[in-house]
Amino acid sequence: MRTVTDWLGEYGASHENPTNELLHWICVPLIVLTVFGLLWSVPVPILFWSISPWVNWATVAAFAALLYYLGLSPALTVGAFIAFTVLLLITQWLTTLPWPLWLTSVSIFVVAWFGQFIGHAIEGKRPSFFKDLQFLLIGPLWLLAAAYRKIGLRY
Repeated sequence: MRTVTDWLGEYGASHENPTNELLHWICVPLIVLTVFGLLWSVPVPILFWSISPWVNWATVAAFAALLYYLGLSPALTVGAFIAFTVLLLITQWLTTLPWPLWLTSVSIFVVAWFGQFIGHAIEGKRPSFFKDLQFLLIGPLWLLAAAYRKIGLRY
């Protein structure tokens, strides 16, 4: 089984160009936000909705991702929990707009992925998820790890 260091190192190898890195800092959080938005838009059985409007497919997916991260790095999981909480709060706010959440999410999703592919064209390397789909979960963790290093936290 690969360690968090293995995953982050391999992911980082195709994200060394400063422009590509900057685009990832902008686009990866937007993509996570839009995935939450799209999942939030999928109806849940009424039984679950009656528990809380926060029990939905987006929060289930966030919880599953956090469990995956916990197996890699408990310290980074704390940061992911905070980031996911903020993104889910933004998602909930987006539901108050006068048009459907899924429409906002799809629009941002397309633009953000366009930005990602521009970054990789500049980098001259293919996105990591073409090699292994798990890298779709590693992208947010890679940003968190960089933030941890910048403020002197260990992961």
